[in-house]
Amino acid sequence: MVTARIAAVLTAAAISVCAAAAPPPDTMTGALNERVRTLQVTDEAGMPADLPLVSLYDRLPRLGIEFDVLRDDRDYLRYRLVHCDATWRPTPIAEMEYIDGFNEATVENYAYSGATTVPYTHYRIDFPTPDMQPLISGNYLLQVYPENDPDDIWAQVRLYVSEQTAAVEADLTGRTDIDYNDAHQQLSLAVDVERAGVADPFNELLVAVQQNGRCDNEVMLRHPLRANRSTAVYEHIPQLVFEGGNEYRRFETVSVRYPGMHVENISWAEPYYHFTLATDTPRAEDSYSYDSTQAGRYLVRTQDSSDSTLDADYAVVHFSLDMPQLPGAMVFLDGDLTSRRFDPEALMTFNPETGLYERAMLLKQGSYNYQYLVVPAGAARGYTAPAEGDFFQTRNEYAVRVYHRPPGARFDRLIAVALIR
Repeated sequence: MVTARIAAVLTAAAISVCAAAAPPPDTMTGALNERVRTLQVTDEAGMPADLPLVSLYDRLPRLGIEFDVLRDDRDYLRYRLVHCDATWRPTPIAEMEYIDGFNEATVENYAYSGATTVPYTHYRIDFPTPDMQPLISGNYLLQVYPENDPDDIWAQVRLYVSEQTAAVEADLTGRTDIDYNDAHQQLSLAVDVERAGVADPFNELLVAVQQNGRCDNEVMLRHPLRANRSTAVYEHIPQLVFEGGNEYRRFETVSVRYPGMHVENISWAEPYYHFTLATDTPRAEDSYSYDSTQAGRYLVRTQDSSDSTLDADYAVVHFSLDMPQLPGAMVFLDGDLTSRRFDPEALMTFNPETGLYERAMLLKQGSYNYQYLVVPAGAARGYTAPAEGDFFQTRNEYAVRVYHRPPGARFDRLIAVALIR
């Protein structure tokens, strides 16, 4: 049953608009070609990166941008960098001002899949490289496209190039200005800018806070509560009160021989294996239960393989949610598996015959995190309360980015990035 609190959420007039989701142009991370799959930013060890972050002063590759193209031959792909402001709008500065080297390169690192039922070619781009080195800090959009059509963007990812000249201290508590150890979490931040060359911390800083990699409920703070010459303090600010949400749900499709975690059935229907997950139910009325999750990330993995990147197969995963239809609202799958985008592939469809919200997605074998977000009509953000519940105990991640833009500057310096757990 939808509680009064949930009903209030769905009818709330105040909508927190994601500062980054303002197409056109589309500058969100995502696979923009239907054959591009499993777009992911990885660290030096090939694991999902906590943040797509590199230092402005590091010329060695620290990140990998990896993806598959569902085709058994190579596509000749290239990539470029687009410098963006704090709200992910491309800046007007010339390429030679933000790139040392050439702002165009061929995707040369590729390999073909193994004995999989779905053939694909895997690609990896290392970032940064000595031949393509950022000259200034800030937000960067890496775009991949066919070499014969630079306007046809197949995939793009958001990257942070930070000076790390400022320091962020944070406090996270369930004792919020809205409730006390109930459904919310509140952040307090102190940003030390003594080494960052900030003359006026009260007016020259812009702080972005993102919960669990989500774009839709991201907040942008243009002024601290108070500041002196070296420190800006952000506390008791309404935008820093977040719904607690719940621990992410999990499933595993690491084997086609036996059902893994949360998998109810495995079948074969040409040309795919099909994994049917156990039907999910709303957790809003349940008590909080701790689970160790990866805040919405996923890990490509298949059993009995030394190289899951090339040996993991693609299969259709069937999701279902046993929840009454919500008139005037949409239900989306959220997590890195959907690139956090509210697009048709992530949209759950209510089936009146089964009484379930349903969605089938083609996913690479692995271990996945996901959750359900409810988006009211006309809203630009999703809510966890109806399907997941909100609990102050939830172990969320908060990414804090600090930008500096003094009067007359043409771009936003990124002077600090911190991950608060």
